[in-house]
Amino acid sequence: MVQRRSLVALAAACAAGPRIARGQGFDGPVTIVVPFTPGTGVDILARLVAPFLQNRFGQPFVVENRAGASGNIGTQAVARAAPDGRTLMLQANTFVMNPGLFKQVPYDPVGSFTPVIRLTRGDLVLAVHPGTPAVDAKAFADLARTRTLDYASPGIGTPQHLGMELFRLVARIPLNHIPYRGSAPAIQDLIGGRVAAMVLPVHTAIPLASGGQIRMLSVGSPQRSAAVPDVPTMAEAGFPGAEVDLWYGLLAPAGLPPALQESLRAALDEWLRLPATKDQLSAQGMVTVGGSSADFASVIAADRDRWASVIRQAGLSAD
Repeated sequence: MVQRRSLVALAAACAAGPRIARGQGFDGPVTIVVPFTPGTGVDILARLVAPFLQNRFGQPFVVENRAGASGNIGTQAVARAAPDGRTLMLQANTFVMNPGLFKQVPYDPVGSFTPVIRLTRGDLVLAVHPGTPAVDAKAFADLARTRTLDYASPGIGTPQHLGMELFRLVARIPLNHIPYRGSAPAIQDLIGGRVAAMVLPVHTAIPLASGGQIRMLSVGSPQRSAAVPDVPTMAEAGFPGAEVDLWYGLLAPAGLPPALQESLRAALDEWLRLPATKDQLSAQGMVTVGGSSADFASVIAADRDRWASVIRQAGLSAD
């Protein structure tokens, strides 16, 4: 997770940026809904975005946490809100996974929202306890064919869970999933050797690996991570198609006027290019993305279909 102290400094720096014409179509307070609890990566990022947008557009931008049901409660609220620019949503890629996990999801990741911009992505890495006799992903797969291996995740349907299930499918190996309530207890059991493996954010894994508490085997990104350039990709390890990452983006209810969509997108694309933004988020393992709303829409549609297929093949359900 992003450290609060450094992000408070970043928020202050962003808020000090130049203000442009008041309003730009925003004629009152704007709520940024975060469908998760305070302190999560989505929440922290939203609290960086809000002061920048408030300064830029001259209107209050307020973060509101509406957690519950794996993010479905807050996401449904935004899907049902008026597309007038007064309600936005800072979301993680879990919301494209939920429709495949739950029998009934009260929104469509593609049809229910106007994508504004993908803000960041983060690399994930397959890690094992040092006592697990595997030095790379191939050796881990070979080991899983000879004995039962448990792996941890922060919960059913998280990118970490689905990333490991994707690896299991691509490698054609048996693995036993142990879901936890959050990352902290899962990581503690990985360090303690009570589970053999876990998919972790790279920035979380680096200090643990440096301290000899875990061993990093392979990153889930298409290219090697700049944060851990010596760790091979899944494709390099012999498992092409097992790529997985985390991403965060801003959306609005479907039907947002194109002028408002573009105003938000352009402002945030500029924010992502600020040296302070890049430096602080990079230090936390996040890569700034930006780009067009169409690019973000393509990512959402492709990920929805991809993870629905993975969930079906793996026989997973959150109900």
